[in-house]
Order: sequence, then C-alpha cells, then structure tokens
Amino acid sequence: MSAPKELRVSKDRRTLTVTFADHQPFELPAELLRVASPSAEVQGHSPDQRVTVPGKRTVGIMKIEPVGNYAVRITFDDMHDTGIFTWDYLHQLGHEKDEVWAAYLASLEAKGLSRDR
Repeated sequence: MSAPKELRVSKDRRTLTVTFADHQPFELPAELLRVASPSAEVQGHSPDQRVTVPGKRTVGIMKIEPVGNYAVRITFDDMHDTGIFTWDYLHQLGHEKDEVWAAYLASLEAKGLSRDR
C-alpha cells in the first residue's frame, strides 16, 4: 500500500481524515483509532491478550509523526503514543470501520465497561 495522499486532523482534534489515491477519504474518529491502536498495549501479543480500552469517548489527537515511508505514530491527548499505524492498517480501518466499531461496542458491553469511564 502506498502512502496516503493526505492525512488531515480536524480542528476539534477528534477526527483523522485519510485520503488514499484510489479511494474516497476515510474519516476515522480519534476514539476508534485509540481503542483500535496497533500497539502491544492494546493488541497484546496474541488475540487472547487483546485489551478493551474504556473511557475514550473524548480522546483527541495531539500529534501525528511519520515513521519511515510506511506509517505514522499518533499521539493522543491521553498520552498514548506507542501505536504505529501503517498505511495498510489505516486503509483496513477505513474499509472495516463499522465492523471494528461494532465489535468494540459489543466488547465494552460484554465486559461491563463504558466509553465514558
């Protein structure tokens, strides 16, 4: 996957718009990016170690930094910054946003957790 032609953070810092050359722009909420972070802290080292991260409804994006020619590191305003978002992963999130979001909400509910705490 080649680099997006544009990455744009909204003025309220709550949405990242990713535009790849061959697609319409994907609008990815900061909350989704944070709770689906590709970091080991969230993903674990195997699927059974995946963590459901609650309380991120109001998280914002502080900074985006390039990582080589293949990814960006997103720093969130809760100081989480260990996820490396590859172009492939951002592309996948754009296409699977609704499914990833639904799975996240189901996981929160199953664990008795909230988007607010």
